[in-house]
Amino acid sequence: MEKKIYKNIVVNPDVMVGKPVIEGTRIPVDLIITLLAQGVSIEDIIEDYDLKKQDVKTILEYAAKVVQGESVFSI
Repeated sequence: MEKKIYKNIVVNPDVMVGKPVIEGTRIPVDLIITLLAQGVSIEDIIEDYDLKKQDVKTILEYAAKVVQGESVFSI
């Protein structure tokens, strides 16, 4: 059963073991974030994975929302 968790980001236990993916694909959100962190350009990601620029922006929005919910405790 697919569940939308943010705009066009969905989870489904039968797709990529339930990792968040772009709706209608098997492209995990964490893969795109990793590629961006490694310096791959948005344009190359769009071309290589047949995505739209808005897909990448939505992934970054989703990642920001996830991180905003984290608490950091200093030791």
